[in-house]
Amino acid sequence: MFSCGSIDITPDGMKAIVTLSSGDMRRSLNILQSTSMAYEKVTEDTVYTCTGHPLRSDIANILDWCLNKDFTTAYKQILHLKTLKGLALNDILTEIHLLVHRVDFPPAVRISLLIKLADVEHRLASGTSEKIQLSSMVAAFQAVRDIVVSEAS
Repeated sequence: MFSCGSIDITPDGMKAIVTLSSGDMRRSLNILQSTSMAYEKVTEDTVYTCTGHPLRSDIANILDWCLNKDFTTAYKQILHLKTLKGLALNDILTEIHLLVHRVDFPPAVRISLLIKLADVEHRLASGTSEKIQLSSMVAAFQAVRDIVVSEAS
């Protein structure tokens, strides 16, 4: 743990600030100031919570639900999480996109999934319903799961 003046910050907290600020020092300072005013300790979770970004654990759960649950269950669990934590689908997509690159999918499957996720993001930017696009996102992962399972057989 580091101490910046009177601010207690963990290494994970610093890493989260750097990640979310995308190299913008002003943004880094704003995130640090906001988080330190809202919480006693600046950690990864408090930074993500303060900025309204989904936690890594939430994204891991979403990916798990999309790949391992049936469509209806995955959709309902993600919708419940979005509502409970006030998450935007666009923020979820951004974090999922980063995670998809770390999952061991065959290259053709990864490309197909990334194209489908880009289409969802494009439709969101065009003003379509988040619920409909959430369905599209879940369906994209369900299709990927089916392809991977059929290739393994």
